[in-house]
Amino acid sequence: MHQNKHQNKNKQHEPVLLAEVLRYLEPKSGESYLDLTAGYGGHARAVTERVGSLADVTLVDRDFDAVKILQQEFAGANIRQQDFLTASRELLDGKKQFELILADLGVSSPHLNKGERGFAINQSGPLDMRMDQGQALTADTIVNNYSEAELAGILHSYGEEPKADRIARLIVQARPLHRSDELARVVSRAWPGRYRIHPATRTFQALRIAVNDELNQLRQALPLWIKLLNPGGRLVVISFHSLEDRLVKQALADAAGDRYDAELKLLTKNPVTAAANETVNNPRARSAKLRAAAKINKKGN
Repeated sequence: MHQNKHQNKNKQHEPVLLAEVLRYLEPKSGESYLDLTAGYGGHARAVTERVGSLADVTLVDRDFDAVKILQQEFAGANIRQQDFLTASRELLDGKKQFELILADLGVSSPHLNKGERGFAINQSGPLDMRMDQGQALTADTIVNNYSEAELAGILHSYGEEPKADRIARLIVQARPLHRSDELARVVSRAWPGRYRIHPATRTFQALRIAVNDELNQLRQALPLWIKLLNPGGRLVVISFHSLEDRLVKQALADAAGDRYDAELKLLTKNPVTAAANETVNNPRARSAKLRAAAKINKKGN
């Protein structure tokens, strides 16, 4: 019965690049583990099986629903309902360090598949898009209150949307917009014709990043993750678009290299992507990029 429960949850949210995560984290019995975006526990389940004990396991997620499931399934672990930047700062203040650190920056399938969360382009739901349901700012606030220039800036910077100005103008003209499917239809007017990927995908990505302050949080958190690693510890980060991947690549490269004060050794020269068979079974894996590094175990540490 216990096994079936796990299988059902895995069906709901298939962890991306699981074999690669395990290869680069190399979890061993007794090692401490920090999962900064634990979600519904897909990666954590596999890592904690190898670590053996939950006593040195810390699982972080900013989403109430995810944390409830983590508390049920990983009783005995340190489970924190926080964004990863706040959690990282508090763990550092508490002088914590870990052998294994994982951050999967993607939005989990239950978020994307639940219309009421507002992430889904093809479902009708309120324009919400908050990872942390306790925060005030929603996509509705941005869509209906930001100026045309501010909207265009968000779509350009966070969505790399080539028609950002036109879409911002269409949104302002169509206000008020309160449902995700309404917004998707308005954005589609800027892109007549048929496309393999929904024309509102970049707009929804940009709004989600703005609502959750994702890039600023990542930029500030990356150096903290390096500090949170024990000497010899391994860090794995999975990103899902070029803006995130650029930040991860830069932060790891800045801390590595052939310098006497280098903190990291890169384990991945180029980002690791999903094999074809994984992308068939799990479409989210198509855009996933994994980078990994190990903390240099300096003599005298």
